[in-house]
Amino acid sequence: MQLYPVVTQITAIWTNFLFHTFTTYSTICTRDSNTVYCHINLLSCSYIYQLMSFYINSPLSCAVVVPKWLSVSSGCTLALLRWFSSFHGSLFPHLTVSCMSSEDMLAEFSQVLNWSDCVVRAFAWHPHTDKFAVALLDDSIKIYNPKSATTPTLKHRLQRSVAAVQWKPLCATALAVACQNCLLVWHVDPCSLSTRPSSGCAQVLSHPGHSPITSIAWSPSGSLLVSASPMDTAMMVWDVASESGVPLQRVGGGGVTFLSWSPDGSHVLASTPSALFRVWETRMWTCERWPCVKGRCQSGCWSPDGSRLLFTVQGETVIYALTFTDTPAGVPTCTSKGSQAAAVVADLSETTFNTPDGDIIVGGEIQSLAWDPTGERLAVLLKGDPQAADRPAIIAVFKTRTNPIFELLPCGFVQGEPGTEPRLMQFHPNFQHGALLTVCWSSGRITHMPFYFLSAGVPHFGLSGSPSLPRPQERPADFAKQSLFTELMS
Repeated sequence: MQLYPVVTQITAIWTNFLFHTFTTYSTICTRDSNTVYCHINLLSCSYIYQLMSFYINSPLSCAVVVPKWLSVSSGCTLALLRWFSSFHGSLFPHLTVSCMSSEDMLAEFSQVLNWSDCVVRAFAWHPHTDKFAVALLDDSIKIYNPKSATTPTLKHRLQRSVAAVQWKPLCATALAVACQNCLLVWHVDPCSLSTRPSSGCAQVLSHPGHSPITSIAWSPSGSLLVSASPMDTAMMVWDVASESGVPLQRVGGGGVTFLSWSPDGSHVLASTPSALFRVWETRMWTCERWPCVKGRCQSGCWSPDGSRLLFTVQGETVIYALTFTDTPAGVPTCTSKGSQAAAVVADLSETTFNTPDGDIIVGGEIQSLAWDPTGERLAVLLKGDPQAADRPAIIAVFKTRTNPIFELLPCGFVQGEPGTEPRLMQFHPNFQHGALLTVCWSSGRITHMPFYFLSAGVPHFGLSGSPSLPRPQERPADFAKQSLFTELMS
């Protein structure tokens, strides 16, 4: 009477194993064979572990006399399988997210807040001119230039689920686009009067298993382009001119979700789906691993000189900083080793503010960071809570100073019109009078907010120009001393 339920349970376990094996293979069969075999082997170990656990705890094991040597060896094997299966999520987190659709992965790892339903899915200023590119919900890309009456629209049959766009430095024509299944590099002549460049103007770069692409970054010289995919354990380094790519791969962490190249070209930040990120040095292409305590690295940005990295961690409300220096041999390295080297420079826990429209709660988890090229303003996009009216997504702005010591001071907030929230932000790379923050809103509008610096010279507006700037509120006498963080405190 005891044998029938035991056989039924064993049959159910084997049926689930065969089903999941077939599903796994059919889901990731387009990827490299090593990934498929590794995932199926781990799946096999998991189900063997279930069978052995069930047998040891079942009434059948009590009714059968088992030799002692077999019992001991089975127990050791079970412990080994239990230990090995525990590494599935830590060593191969990209396989853990393989059950997610491409759209879900892009929404999860994008720097854009609520990427799935965002009207503007990507934005990029040109590094040397005033034109910018905007990727829209319909996967089209528009290029706006105030000096031209023509607005080119870029469309391609492979241009789907655009996650990021970035202009090539020191070049007027090349625009890289991160797509679902490939990487496109458009070459758009700024002097052309065509509003719809042909698909022949785009280079297609792809590598087996390297999709969807969630992040891209050009080197400051424009000679190399790096791309990232949560499903690929390698970061691809592309030579666009020859259309060739070299995978840079390390064990642990899984895929790559976010990339940021330092302005001086010496380092590349590479986030992973797990609780660690890497900082690559670009001379010998070696890397340092940095573990996170709670979650993955969500976002990061570099100081203008490339010596300091600010980053945030998923699920946390603080901003961390790492400082890098040049050794006598000329190889950039971090000033100290280990996770304790990362200093907390800001805590954005929830705080209640009184406004004319009522109390609002500001703070919480951080979506993205942006540091202006002068190093004097830092913008922080806070996720807020879409289910709570008093917890809107908002941008916190900080005054920063990098020399002679690093300091960070609260400056204010950027909030949209009622019913709208910020989704994406970027600083203009060459604003002459200070810092210019561009914000893409949930309504589809794009606004530019200037921060004028007295050191840069505030522009004078005539009677026919823009209205004068509002007079700042009276400040306390010790306002200049109210620094949120300074290296003298650490």
